[in-house]
Amino acid sequence: MCAAKNSKPVLRAEKVRVVFNQEEEDEVEAVRDVSFELYPRETLAIVGPSGCGKSTLFNVIAGLISATSGTVVVNDKLVEAATGQVGYMLQKDLLLPWRNVLDNVVLGLEVRGADSVQARELALRLIKSYGLAGFENARPATLSGGMRQRVAFMRTLAIDPDVILLDEPFSALDFQTRLQLQADVMRIIRERGKSSILVTHDIGEAITMADRILVMSARPGTVRAFHNIPLGENERNPVTVRATPAFSQLFATIWEELGVQLNLSAAAEEITASSPTASD
Repeated sequence: MCAAKNSKPVLRAEKVRVVFNQEEEDEVEAVRDVSFELYPRETLAIVGPSGCGKSTLFNVIAGLISATSGTVVVNDKLVEAATGQVGYMLQKDLLLPWRNVLDNVVLGLEVRGADSVQARELALRLIKSYGLAGFENARPATLSGGMRQRVAFMRTLAIDPDVILLDEPFSALDFQTRLQLQADVMRIIRERGKSSILVTHDIGEAITMADRILVMSARPGTVRAFHNIPLGENERNPVTVRATPAFSQLFATIWEELGVQLNLSAAAEEITASSPTASD
């Protein structure tokens, strides 16, 4: 679980705004004045409707694109200068197909110029600790989707970032594998004392994995609400948690905040109005 909120934030986003094609005819404001803090050992989930700017915000936090205005600071450094302090795991594992598991895990360390012997020793420890012992020499094409995502996660852990960004890393997996990986990644993040940000469309996933949830509005994405998750560390089994009253209540609240019910109602009315029987 996260540290007390009176501790110093690991990451602070302040009035982040992102505009694409600024001052042109096709200008698009993707994110508007988003502010939040991430605390030590905390997992913050970001949910919102499709196209609300979640991935854009993720890219700003990762230092992959610059904000039009506002700042993101990691341990008192602007994110552009926070080299190595932020690691990310994407929707696709992006493993190099010609490299085996061990060589994929050490990739980030190689890019940093780490000692090759020490890098491989670290990678082997990660592989053994997190369920892939015996697959060190396997190529990505021979692995299941869940195993590939485990390798991608170990590659992220190997560089020992202060903040881990998870951009819908389980979305391409089958339901059973997704639940297992949710539990494993959550456990590993907490064992290693990391702070993390999860971007997801899955409300249930957010409730299961996060300490807090940031709900974004439709584009331009703004902060609509924050929710603390009223679940203890021993109550977060991805299967059993879904039967608890706290899960159901929070799911319903966020569902309503996302406007899903309203959109479904509007769609139903439109379908009814356009159906042959509606005009009879």
